[in-house]
Amino acid sequence: MPRPETSEYSKAMSRYIDYVPEEDVCAVLASQMEPTRLLIESIGEERSAFRYAPDKWSIKQVVGHFTDTERVFSYRAAAIARGEQQPLPGFDENAYVANAGFERVALSDLLESYLAVRRATLLMLRQLPPEAWPRCGTASGNPVTVRAYAYAIVGHERHHLKILRERYLGGERVASGE
Repeated sequence: MPRPETSEYSKAMSRYIDYVPEEDVCAVLASQMEPTRLLIESIGEERSAFRYAPDKWSIKQVVGHFTDTERVFSYRAAAIARGEQQPLPGFDENAYVANAGFERVALSDLLESYLAVRRATLLMLRQLPPEAWPRCGTASGNPVTVRAYAYAIVGHERHHLKILRERYLGGERVASGE
């Protein structure tokens, strides 16, 4: 599956898609699971409430956020792949985090949620017929293709893992996490 063209997504999505030079997006999605699992497990419950600044999300909230975002992006990809003609709404990531209660959830359960969502995303994408990948719909007021969402899922996770390593874990090499 070739990378999406810049005409297939909004400028806002480019910050995630730019993280993905690979062309086999399903292989990359599958390969992210183990390093991400190792990274999150290496953090441990005792460190999972850490915030690098008072107004920033905790580690648990970051993990919950990239999982919720994958849920949203995957749903949008599925809807567009199935030919949805209605515009799909945006979502307020800060409201999602504020209302999710991630602080009450064990980090190990957040990790299990991530792994379950990723498995579901992969199954859905692998079952798509070739003609569904370039199909275009509207989400958050912008045209976007199924293919762009698959790449954005990879890049969004990479973006947040980079932030986790650099700002929350001080650049330490606890696990590659890509």
